[in-house]
Amino acid sequence: MMNTMEQALLVKIGGSLKEAGELLDEISAYPGPLVLVHGGGPRIADWLNRMGFETHFHRGLRITPPEQMEVVEMVLTTLGKYLAEGLSRRGRPSIALTGRDAGLLEAQPLDPLLGRVGEVTTVHTQVIHKLLQAGLTPLIAPIGLDTQGPLNINADTAAGAIAGALHLPAIFLTDVVGVLRNPKDPSSRLPQLHQAQVQALMQEGTISGGMIPKVEAALNAVHKGAPWAAIARGAQGILQQVLEGSAGTRIVGG
Repeated sequence: MMNTMEQALLVKIGGSLKEAGELLDEISAYPGPLVLVHGGGPRIADWLNRMGFETHFHRGLRITPPEQMEVVEMVLTTLGKYLAEGLSRRGRPSIALTGRDAGLLEAQPLDPLLGRVGEVTTVHTQVIHKLLQAGLTPLIAPIGLDTQGPLNINADTAAGAIAGALHLPAIFLTDVVGVLRNPKDPSSRLPQLHQAQVQALMQEGTISGGMIPKVEAALNAVHKGAPWAAIARGAQGILQQVLEGSAGTRIVGG
């Protein structure tokens, strides 16, 4: 029987480099297979500003006109290479990919108002399986492809689609310890929630504000086929703690 710490996982990490060293230390130490998905929002905003572009959002998603897509893809690709190098140097050989590689992520535009923003329609998992079999860790940037070219995909929803296609548990590392019964009391962490409980907590306002998209991303992963998804704060030992149930909030179907 597989040891808990050998469980294959999909882990979604943020795009900030402020605490990248500690995060890479934690990920590289995990003994089981990992598939990683990363964002890059802060760096994308910085580079768009440097290039003279204005940034606008619609329903929490970055509007990405075609002329900005090249900058978005450049930032995400470069960031992936940086993170993959960091993991490889720490003894975890990693390969940075985007949805362009081997046609990994097929996508479709989400809303004409958003420009080149999309959602995943198909995950071609063969390349991921081959990399894992070769002892490599795939590190995926959320760029998808349609017939017109690349699409910018929200990293959380991309992670959910990939976790579902691979039938892997998904852990969303973020800046919160999990879902709290009392948002002002970190000790009120709810260790596990069913889908119906999540909906009830959203309706009563316990889950609100910035926690809503995090929970929706976890629910999306479960809907797509992941056995469970968890929200947790990135810290030393966090992957093992989530697997043991001593950290984060695990969301399951039903």
